[in-house]
Amino acid sequence: MNATYALRRQEIVEEEPPVAEMRIAKEFTRLTSMDINKFYEGLESHLHKLLQLFRLKRFEEVQDMTSLMESLDKDASNQRKKAAALQGLPWYMKENPSTLMKRCEPTDPGEDFIKGMVIGILLVVEDVKEPLPVSYNDVAIVIEEKIVMRHLGDVPNAFVNLMGLLYMLNLDYPKEMKYTFEVIQRLFMGIRSEMCTPRVHSLKNKLLS
Repeated sequence: MNATYALRRQEIVEEEPPVAEMRIAKEFTRLTSMDINKFYEGLESHLHKLLQLFRLKRFEEVQDMTSLMESLDKDASNQRKKAAALQGLPWYMKENPSTLMKRCEPTDPGEDFIKGMVIGILLVVEDVKEPLPVSYNDVAIVIEEKIVMRHLGDVPNAFVNLMGLLYMLNLDYPKEMKYTFEVIQRLFMGIRSEMCTPRVHSLKNKLLS
């Protein structure tokens, strides 16, 4: 996060979608020899079992998780399932996603919500109490309290571009969310899947059982 980051941001991140997304995908492939869209394949392959595991685990004291699953029950479209899986994953991995994902309404001052946000996703929605809205006013990626990409459409697309940026800019995963990002890296994207930590390896066994 220095002159190198500033230069890369100027070169790539300030481009408007879909140009920025294409450049991120190309750079990710250069760095990993892997198509970044493998993220979607991995998420899709584990989607049913992951949501099943969410429902089997007790989350009585986590209202956000309860609200998430109740919202999914109202409309279990495939796109909403993907958003629910990604939003619920941190809770399942015993991490708090409040530092990674924030919601605000269009009339809220966005700078107040991204203050202190090192790496994360900002969801601009009409109703912040609805965890799975029908549509988003905006979906943006935040790095060091600055919105670096916006108009990403939905939660899965925000995650895939965030992963691309982390690799492209050589940024570490947030320590408080290390297991969540490890699941995405190892299990969804298949990058060094044999190097899972015990907690992620346990989830891998459950997903494959």
